[in-house]
Amino acid sequence: MSFMDQAVAARRAAQELATLDRATKDRALHAMADALAAAEAELIAANEADVARAREAGTEESIVDRLKLTPARVAAMVQGLRDLAALPDPVGDVVRGWRLPNGVSVRQVRVPLGVLGIIYEARPNVTADAAGIALKSGNAALLRGSSSALESNRVTVRALRKGLEAAGVTPDAVHLVEGGREVTTEMMTARGYIDVLIPRGGAGLINAVVNGSTVPVIETGTGNCHVFVDAGADQSKALDILLNAKTQRPSVCNAAETLLVHRDIADEFLPRAFEALRGAGVTVHGGDDVRRFSDEVVPATPDEFDGEYLSLDLAAKVVDSIDEAIDHIRAHTTGHSETIVTESRDSIARFTAEIDAAAVLVNASSRFVDGGEFGFGAEIGISTQKLHSRGPMGLPEMTSTKYIIEGSGQTRA
Repeated sequence: MSFMDQAVAARRAAQELATLDRATKDRALHAMADALAAAEAELIAANEADVARAREAGTEESIVDRLKLTPARVAAMVQGLRDLAALPDPVGDVVRGWRLPNGVSVRQVRVPLGVLGIIYEARPNVTADAAGIALKSGNAALLRGSSSALESNRVTVRALRKGLEAAGVTPDAVHLVEGGREVTTEMMTARGYIDVLIPRGGAGLINAVVNGSTVPVIETGTGNCHVFVDAGADQSKALDILLNAKTQRPSVCNAAETLLVHRDIADEFLPRAFEALRGAGVTVHGGDDVRRFSDEVVPATPDEFDGEYLSLDLAAKVVDSIDEAIDHIRAHTTGHSETIVTESRDSIARFTAEIDAAAVLVNASSRFVDGGEFGFGAEIGISTQKLHSRGPMGLPEMTSTKYIIEGSGQTRA
């Protein structure tokens, strides 16, 4: 089926999905989960082929980690669909309502966006997450995964469509879009067929979609996430947070990439931090201000404070004050997640007020910035823009609103 055929079918499906009640959607989600669980062996085998091909091509291990599925990760995909079924249905929720002096009632209610186009790299778990969120929020999904995960995505989408059919819901609610770069361009210019386009991946992909699309885009940005250890920090707490934020899963967008340490505690904290990081396999990059604490610190180039390592690497810098920390973050942040570790209420107040990011954390790991951790079920991505939605995007973020105005014959004077 060509992309345009898929887009037309998805548009028809979206009209049907918009009218489904919660019970039907939840039944479909459980059927999709059942079908995906039944396909586990086939999915793992397909994924092993994808991973082998990626390694043969010399793909970085951080990308391979995103690509790889294990029984535990497949189980999480299945559970994610079931978790979505347990969540409230946002469609039809009344955002606000009032009655005019003339007796006319006005209600603003949540409605599906329509057809979601999602372009993403590696991570085949996104296929199930996105399809489930789209369905629960009443949307059809056109899923454009990367070629590196093609076999995994094919098996996943076949299973999801089988589940939809078993539940009596149109399988055209979910399509896997295949083809070369020209298909991606078709998606970006399919205005009137796709209502919203969501890119998930590296900076190159996101920038290409944002700059080249005529379809409205929700930008899910990269994550140059900072941990600032303030002078008033509990250092043991700071060490635990830093290690978790950097090493729990370094290849994801909410992992820490830069450590900032207040000069007043640098002499005490940095040797402890570097010893712990070295033990966890982390390579620290920095200037003379941090290299004096360890011969193992790699000299940092200026641009290392601007990007994502997505690996067991960490940029580090000593700052003279919270003002310098805030200025550094403002200059280098991607607007994803920024953390302060401190016991000072004044520092907390300043940091949370002055840092402009989708998530600002106080004495907690940035790894918590995740739809699942927030209780959203699976997430469609983490938006770093300011219009429509910001931060982890769950079900409500995949809806728009419309006004329903109800009268009894009133006319405007």
